[in-house]
Amino acid sequence: MSATKPTRLQRSVTTGGAEVATLTLAAPPLNLFDRAMFDALAADMAELTARPPRALLIRADGKVVSGGVDVHSFDGLTAEQGTQLWQDLFDRIGHPIEALPCPVVFAAHALTLTAAFEIALACDLILAAPKAKFGLVEIVVGLTPSMGGPQRLAERAGSGRARELVMTGDLYTAATMREWGVVNQIHDDVETAAVALTHRLADGPTRAHAATKRIVEAWRSGGVGHADSVTPAVSGELFDTEDLPRAVRSFLEVGPGKAAYSGC
Repeated sequence: MSATKPTRLQRSVTTGGAEVATLTLAAPPLNLFDRAMFDALAADMAELTARPPRALLIRADGKVVSGGVDVHSFDGLTAEQGTQLWQDLFDRIGHPIEALPCPVVFAAHALTLTAAFEIALACDLILAAPKAKFGLVEIVVGLTPSMGGPQRLAERAGSGRARELVMTGDLYTAATMREWGVVNQIHDDVETAAVALTHRLADGPTRAHAATKRIVEAWRSGGVGHADSVTPAVSGELFDTEDLPRAVRSFLEVGPGKAAYSGC
């Protein structure tokens, strides 16, 4: 852990020349979400929003991804202060993650509780180790998860599963989360797999990935009809990029799967 910052944001370049970013929860052993952690993540997201990479990996140092929120953060808050806290976390962390114009991968190598799980649910893809466990356990202090977890869990797993997980406050295995459609992949070496996937996505047609995110977001907010209404323009814009015509020419000249993308 840094002496001044409980997160670490690093940028690197793939062998194909694409920039990737890695955002690490770096306050072991528990990576608790306190004001310092929330502020650090908000600052990291502001930097990533200002200069997006072509893919982002979110991971954690230590034996657990996170033991949850430091309960001191809730002590003595009024209703107005609680409302403002949740709004700030949506505005500064959750929504900026979803709005990044690039794929976002979350790697869960172990226990992933409360705010960390809600952040994972804001990402595009979740990878987990077999031993990872997930929980939204806010009921132990009389709260409900309020960073978007219940609704995003309902989107992936169904409303009944979301109510079960939140209301029981139980822990659920990576295998169960995979069965429910919450976790995308399980790997024994989840760190290596997550890095490989992040690099693969960064080396790909990231403008097309961004279009995919916009279409899915339209579906989330307004259903299939709304997604259909925005798809022609969103996809049509890709014809003005450098990547699409270059990939089309590559396909016609040397076959599929050989195009190089620049994200332009």
